[in-house]
Amino acid sequence: MSGEPDRSTLSATDGPRHVNGPGKGSFLFLVVDSHRPVASPARIALDDVEEVVIGRGAARSLDLAGSGSRRRVEIRLDDPWLSSRHARLIRVLGRWCFEDCGSKNGSVVNGAPRKHAELAEGDLIELGRTFFIYRAAMHRGSEEATLLDGSSLAAPVPGLLSLLPSQREMFKQLALVAASTIPVLLQGETGTGKEVMARALHSLSGRSGAFVPINCGALPRDLVEGELFGHRKGAFSGAIEDRPGLVRSADGGTLFLDEVGDLPLSAQVALLRVLQDREVRPVGGTRSSTVDVRVVAATHRPLERMAASDDFRPDLLARLSGHVIELSPLRARREDLGLILAAILRRIDAERAEHIHLHPRAARALLLHGWPLNVRELEHCISTAVVLSQRGTIDLEHLHGALKRNAADADAASRGDDAARPEELKALLREHGGNIAGVARAMGKARMQIHRWLKRYAIDPDDFRR
Repeated sequence: MSGEPDRSTLSATDGPRHVNGPGKGSFLFLVVDSHRPVASPARIALDDVEEVVIGRGAARSLDLAGSGSRRRVEIRLDDPWLSSRHARLIRVLGRWCFEDCGSKNGSVVNGAPRKHAELAEGDLIELGRTFFIYRAAMHRGSEEATLLDGSSLAAPVPGLLSLLPSQREMFKQLALVAASTIPVLLQGETGTGKEVMARALHSLSGRSGAFVPINCGALPRDLVEGELFGHRKGAFSGAIEDRPGLVRSADGGTLFLDEVGDLPLSAQVALLRVLQDREVRPVGGTRSSTVDVRVVAATHRPLERMAASDDFRPDLLARLSGHVIELSPLRARREDLGLILAAILRRIDAERAEHIHLHPRAARALLLHGWPLNVRELEHCISTAVVLSQRGTIDLEHLHGALKRNAADADAASRGDDAARPEELKALLREHGGNIAGVARAMGKARMQIHRWLKRYAIDPDDFRR
């Protein structure tokens, strides 16, 4: 992709700077450098600037230059596959466009080589060995920084970092709530880090007692109350001695009820009494004892619907829901994948993490995978890949089966017999004014698939732009 790109469509014409609604903003995320995946990702708030220039430098740097309406961000990366002035993003009539600046190795947008493109929500940009994601309208909240470098992030909650404004706000709220006795309910899919967050809450609370995790779904249903609240000797068959129970073990500390939606109704009644009266009575006992516990509950189940159908007590749900936190699945925060990946690599092998590389096709597969088991799946995937690659370059063959199958399916789809006809693509491009996202929606396909077909038939969507 050498040669000077057509600049006739990409002049920095005056236009509205803020095309998003209140509280929304456009962002560019530097997600991962596959040559050096432990390098810190970064975030650029595009509403504050008119241009972003990306190129190779002796050292990594992000700088804000210019003033007023001429402000720009200059990104220099020690990626040897980048040209010194590789590409830029520029605002044109209030919309963000991508332009390759005559780079030696070319630029790729959504899997297809491009000289220039109007960017759409979620576009994946590959420059050299570095991957970027463009977000057209993301919640900005109270975030003020134009440039946010992952290397300078301070974790308001230990072990929890993010470049996403919504996540960072949630972490700050969590740090404030931690010092109180308010019950916290964590809701999210399996593997989203509910126990990590619960432990962070306990760490920040200053409570001197123990952190006691309980998997409510793993408790034997006929013994659940004895396990939770303790029992007296002889209370039931097998009760050969007095047991204090897990709730009293958490006295002065934090009781973490994981998968609380799996608790049987009888145990829910007894747990409600503990939360209301701060007292616990062992099975077979006649006297209650006072307990001081901070309760953090977690579930992947729809507790509100369960309460409406009498499968979960509404009064217990009200007690547990002092502060409710929804944990986003990994597929909804792809922009943080590089940040999480770097942390995983350092945890696996702190000494050699700097020498572990990703092949670009492996990095691409990681970014495009749906991660149904979330961060837990990513951690297992990378841990295995590091071993299989002998701590060298992680390639597609070192990733688990689902990622390899998805990559193979995408490759087959780009060559398969189900490929769209050129006439169909051209008709839809005319109908949608060259908008790839519109064509993808009309065909029920991913944008990357549309780009592959356009590349195959040498169709330039810019020829259809109005």
